[in-house]
Amino acid sequence: MKRFFAIAAVSLLLSSLCAADETLLPPKARMVPPLNFKHFTLPNGLQVYTVEDHATPIVAVQVWYHVGSKDDPAGRSGFAHMFEHMMFKGNDHLTSDAFDNLTENIGGENNAYTADDVTVYHETVPSNYLNPILWAEAERMSALALNDKNFASERDVVKEEYRQRIRANPYGEFYLDIEKKSFAVHPYKRPGIGNIAELDASKLPEVRAFHSTFYRPDNATLIVVGDFKQEELDGWVKKYFGAVARPSTKIPRVTTKEPPRKSDKRETSYSERAPLPALAVTYLGPSVRSDDGPALSLIAEILSGGESSRLYQSMVYEQQVVQSVFCDTDLREDLGLIAFRLVLASGKTISEAENSLNAEIEKVLKEGVAEAELDKAKNRFVTGKLLERETFNGKASALGQAVVVYGDPDRVNTDLEKLQAVTAAQIKEAMDRYIAGKKKVVLEYLPQSMKAGPPSAKPPDPSASPASKNKKKP
Repeated sequence: MKRFFAIAAVSLLLSSLCAADETLLPPKARMVPPLNFKHFTLPNGLQVYTVEDHATPIVAVQVWYHVGSKDDPAGRSGFAHMFEHMMFKGNDHLTSDAFDNLTENIGGENNAYTADDVTVYHETVPSNYLNPILWAEAERMSALALNDKNFASERDVVKEEYRQRIRANPYGEFYLDIEKKSFAVHPYKRPGIGNIAELDASKLPEVRAFHSTFYRPDNATLIVVGDFKQEELDGWVKKYFGAVARPSTKIPRVTTKEPPRKSDKRETSYSERAPLPALAVTYLGPSVRSDDGPALSLIAEILSGGESSRLYQSMVYEQQVVQSVFCDTDLREDLGLIAFRLVLASGKTISEAENSLNAEIEKVLKEGVAEAELDKAKNRFVTGKLLERETFNGKASALGQAVVVYGDPDRVNTDLEKLQAVTAAQIKEAMDRYIAGKKKVVLEYLPQSMKAGPPSAKPPDPSASPASKNKKKP
């Protein structure tokens, strides 16, 4: 899947830009130009958000479907991911290379990605190609070439992606375990990439049912940002998308509630591919819509955002107990996961790394954070968001996230202001609320060589003769 490598490249770019000059922005609040969006809803339920901007002669188009890996059918993890691939296979009016021809052949791009809560398809093209892109997106919403050949080929593509990203990665299974073992019952525990056994068990009728259930206008949001005339765009949207029928069936939603953890849990697994031990410690977090979201985002930045962060400076540079350390406050629509991930330095033990991590967390819980490091975290975070909004596609992504995941389009213009207003006291309050004294899951991921073998048989008594060992008891 192309989007994995694209996201990785963008992440590296943003990281390097931020690290290059952490004082790029002043410590006081930065003014973020608002997105002046317009919104309307078609009779079939499709939500449409637009931002007209003639700065450059291009346009970004995104279609957000409110379906992600948490909506995979039971026993079919990876279904939403596989369907992301199926959406590029065309129909009676679209060939399988139609989107490439409509985008890459004219200097544009097209791609898609699957997340826990959404699946997003996006294109960026010269603005005079907006009309055919809208037509093509409406076509694949209304009908797809769902046949045995396409189904088998795309299932094989997803399986190969699993082999490359999980099996070929020394820590791929470790990252999957963090999700699977941190949630008790919520479907967030199912791996979005799927697994080969469940993909092999899937059937074409299930794929067709998934499309009719979730890929429908009343479960979709169209975002268009860039160089267009609003009246002209409105006419195209109504012509192409307005013709897509709205099913009469109700859209199923996940209602499973993750229960509070009642006790700590520790599990150990082994890998023949892991060169060094790894450790994960996780806590349950709130929904992405929580008021604590901005503080938690900054906590992750303070603790592990770059080489000058707390955890890197202490654990990697000074103590040299780990070779990498990350804090990830991954907040999703239903609830979040606060995860610490460590890969140990050579010769260090799990207990040394865990004690070091606990000491650093305890230091923040007791002493809080300094204003200077809070300002630095805000600078890095806001810089990344401003760089994102330099492109029409980035603006569309920010608006889509606000509309579909946050459930509030106005948050595209208010979240950065809220983040910049976070205080050191709020950082400590969030740490107290979600980490201090809370139940945790600890996962040890060790090289196979560290696994103890079965107990050896008791060595024979050298003083006993062969004859004496064969004597029967009286």
